[in-house]
Amino acid sequence: MRLPRATLPTLAAVLAAAPARAADAIDGATLGLGWALPFAGILISIALGPLVAPHAWHRHYGKVATAWALALLVPLVAIHGPSLTGEAFLHAMLLEYIPFIVMLFALFTAAGGVMVAGNIHGSPAANTALLALGTGMASVIGTTGASMVLIRPLLRANDARRHNVHVVVFFIFLVSNIGGSLTPIGDPPLFLGFLRGVDFFWTAKALYKETLFAAAVLLGLFFVIDTVLFRREDAARPVRDPTPDKKLRLRGKANFVLIAVAIGAILLSGLWKPGVSFSVHGVEVPLQNIVRDVTMIAVGLVSLAVTPRTYRKANDFTWEPIVEVAILFAAIFTCIIPVLAMLQAGSHGVFAPLVALVTGPDGQPSPPAYFWLTGLLSSFLDNAPTYLVFFELAGGDPATLMGPLGGTLAAISMGAVFMGANTYIGNAPNFMVYAIARSAGVNMPSFFGFMLWSGAILVPLFVVITLLFVR
Repeated sequence: MRLPRATLPTLAAVLAAAPARAADAIDGATLGLGWALPFAGILISIALGPLVAPHAWHRHYGKVATAWALALLVPLVAIHGPSLTGEAFLHAMLLEYIPFIVMLFALFTAAGGVMVAGNIHGSPAANTALLALGTGMASVIGTTGASMVLIRPLLRANDARRHNVHVVVFFIFLVSNIGGSLTPIGDPPLFLGFLRGVDFFWTAKALYKETLFAAAVLLGLFFVIDTVLFRREDAARPVRDPTPDKKLRLRGKANFVLIAVAIGAILLSGLWKPGVSFSVHGVEVPLQNIVRDVTMIAVGLVSLAVTPRTYRKANDFTWEPIVEVAILFAAIFTCIIPVLAMLQAGSHGVFAPLVALVTGPDGQPSPPAYFWLTGLLSSFLDNAPTYLVFFELAGGDPATLMGPLGGTLAAISMGAVFMGANTYIGNAPNFMVYAIARSAGVNMPSFFGFMLWSGAILVPLFVVITLLFVR
C-alpha cells in the first residue's frame, strides 16, 4: 500500500534535520494531554475500524495510520523543532520498530511454511492434545505462528461435529494468547520488553507457575465441555465427515531450523555485547542489534526460497496480515513518542492520576492494579503498545523491574498477554483465527458473544490468579 505523497516530504524533513545528537530530550513534564490524542486515535481506529467498517478499513487503513502519524509529527516539529523530533522518531524506528517488525516477518514467514497435512478425528482427547501442543508451541514460534500452523488441522478434525464453536474459542484463549507468555518470541509485548532490556528467560522464570496454572485449568475445563458435547453428538444422527481421517504428515520441516536460527539470533543479541555501535543521526545502533535484525530478514528470505509454494497455498498464506501490522505499528511507534515521555515524567506529568491509581498507600507500585489495568486496556487496544505504556509507568528501568519490582513487571506481562484473549481485538491472531474459522463454516460468536465466553471463563480465572499469584 502506498503512503500519501505528503507523508514522504514531512518524514524526509524530520530525518534530514536531525543532528549528530540532540542537545535535549523532549521533556514529558511540559506536555499536555493533547499530545496523547494521536496515540489514542490510532489505537481506537485499529479497535473499531475492522468492526464498524471492515471493507473501508481494509482499503484505507494505511491512510488512517498516516493521518494519525502526521497529526503528531507536524505539531511536534513546529513546537519542539525538527532536531528533537528527528532524533525521537529515529530512536523509535531504529531501536524498537524495525527489530519488532523484522522479528514478526521472520516468524510469520517461517511458520507460514509449515503445513500439517492429513486429518484426525476430533475427539475430546485429540482436541485437548492439539490445544496443549499449540499452547506449548506459542512460546517457541509465537502466538501468530502457532495459531496459523494449527488452526486448520483443528478445524478439519472437527468439521464433522455439530458443536465446534467452543473448540475455536478455547484455541484463541490458549494458543493465540496465554501460551505465548513465556518468551519474548511468544507475544509482541514481551519482545518489546526484551528490546527495553528485559532478559530473554526472565519471563519464563517469573510466569511459569501462572502460565501452567491457567493452561491446566483451561485445558481441563475444555476437556469436560468437549466430552459432554461429544457424547450428545454420538446420540444424534452422525454428520458426514467432509475430510475423512488420514495419517498426519508434517511438511516444510526446514522452517523449524530457520525458527531456531531466529531464536538463536535473539538470544545472541541479549548475551553478546561487543561494545560497537553505529550512529545514525544521533541514535546509537549497537552491532548486535544489526546482526540480529539482518539474521531475521535472512530467515524470512531463506524460508521463501526453500519452502514449496504448494505448502503456503495449502495454508492460505498471504502477506496482507504482516503488511497491515507493519503499516499500523509504524504509526503506533510514532504516536507513542510523547506518551512515553509523559509517562517518564511520572507524578510530575499529566499522567499523575494514573500513577496514583497503580500506586499503593505505601508509595510502592500495586501489582494487582497493574495486572488489571494493563489487561483491561489490552482487551480492547493492542496489547503491545499497552505493555509499553505500563512498562514506562512503572519506571521503565529493566534492572529495577526485574529485581525489586519483579512482581510489577510480571503483572504487566501477564495482563498484556493473558487478557489479550478477552476480545477478538486484544491480540492480532484472535481476529485471524476468527476469520479462518468463519470461512470454514464455523458459526463463530459475534464480538460481544465472544466477550460472554471470555467473561464467563477467563475473568473468574484471572480473579483466582490475582488472589494466588499477583503480589
